[in-house]
Amino acid sequence: MLGMRLRMGIMRPENPNRLFMMVCSLAMAACVPVPENAADQGASAASTEAKGALFVAGKFANTLSKVDLSSGEEVAQVASCANPHELATSPNDKFVALACYGGTSVDIFRTSDLGKVRSVELGENARPHGIVWHPNGDLYATAEGRQSIFWISDPMGMAEIFEYSTGQRGTHMVAVAPNGNTAWTTDLGSRTVTLVDLKTRRAPRSIEVGEEPEGIALSPDGETLWVSARGSDKAFALDPQSLKIRGEVATGDFPLRIVVRPQGDYAVTSDLADGGLTVIDTSTLEAVRRIAVSSREEAEDRFQVTILFSPDGSRVYIAETRANTVAEIDFATGKVLRRLPGSGGGDGMAITD
Repeated sequence: MLGMRLRMGIMRPENPNRLFMMVCSLAMAACVPVPENAADQGASAASTEAKGALFVAGKFANTLSKVDLSSGEEVAQVASCANPHELATSPNDKFVALACYGGTSVDIFRTSDLGKVRSVELGENARPHGIVWHPNGDLYATAEGRQSIFWISDPMGMAEIFEYSTGQRGTHMVAVAPNGNTAWTTDLGSRTVTLVDLKTRRAPRSIEVGEEPEGIALSPDGETLWVSARGSDKAFALDPQSLKIRGEVATGDFPLRIVVRPQGDYAVTSDLADGGLTVIDTSTLEAVRRIAVSSREEAEDRFQVTILFSPDGSRVYIAETRANTVAEIDFATGKVLRRLPGSGGGDGMAITD
């Protein structure tokens, strides 16, 4: 595991005891039993059939694929742009947008057959990464190479483009307010979270949040901003407007992503280096259980990254990039139900009903 961290440029030589302490604490956490009322923490999916489709960006093979959730089979795959990362589906589920991290565009495909219908150019050195297709119909994407956020208004029509500088290095993931007026980014290189006012164009505001903040998610009611700082092994709850930190929660090892359940009751981190998930009660700001997706020994080979809830909140999907699989978890029990195809180094994911 130390080798993995050094290759990724994560562990710093001046902290040689950190890994030992993390291993000890996580070993103890792994022994904590699942609460007897775990089934009450979400409707069990084990007794219901999954439906809809899962879309997976293969960042190593430069592909976009579609997995039918009822059969568990990959039913379509097409060539995409270079090094595709995050995905987002349209509010009507007819389209899926792909952030072309190795290029300069956001590409849009039909969900029915993965036919490409549009490419929206963001400009030189854009390197778009995080992406949100908002209920208002507009797209929002980070452009890491330009240190900015793009707002693509009416992407399937006029596709007007507005760019907002964050002034921060490594503008990576993005969350957008329910009313579409505000966006937030995590900025890996600057160790910051940035608030961008999309309507008034006031100067952005940034605060430092832990070491290497990467994952970001907004609660469904827009009242809490969640950030996972992978270098700190913590999740932070922030006031979205003041950016004041309300609380912090110890997670598993290297929480690369964080997502909030559609019901708003739990936040979950994807802990890459130990192969697990940390479940956080959003009302108490406490970690209430751990879900083992794989073992610590398997973690480097599987390399779990993106995490996604099913629309009803009953299942969790985790991209295991190096294993070319997507783990499907019953949220209530924490059981791994099956592993779906995640070909080409599956990373970014999106889902439709």
